Amino acid sequence: MDVSGIARLASSIADTGIKQDVALAVQKKAQDVQASSAQALIEAIPPVPKASNLPSNLGNNINTTA
Repeated sequence: MDVSGIARLASSIADTGIKQDVALAVQKKAQDVQASSAQALIEAIPPVPKASNLPSNLGNNINTTA
């Protein structure tokens, strides 16, 4: 193997490492954007109105034997 072949191989390995670093940074940024979007959607959910005309014991338990 000649010197230019070694130089090309080293350059190729360096380029691959840079591409992986960029891809990882883009993926992390995308995850951050998704997390902030999900948080915004969760915060946008309106509070559940309390039914004032129902007895206080209704809605506290789930019947699992029905």
